Amino acid sequence: MLAAKQDALKTIDQLPDDTDMDEIMYRLYVLDKIRKGRAEASQNKTITSEQLKQEIDSW
Repeated sequence: MLAAKQDALKTIDQLPDDTDMDEIMYRLYVLDKIRKGRAEASQNKTITSEQLKQEIDSW
């Protein structure tokens, strides 16, 4: 996996030149969430869909 900075630079580089700052920040936010999710999944820090349903029902 690429370092966070490399991922961020690659993501920004793929955007059109006229992309506004809000879109850049959103893309970096999503990239961060994906990286964290993959890390948790690789460490088996996940929950089952049934556990997720129970958690949502408790809201």
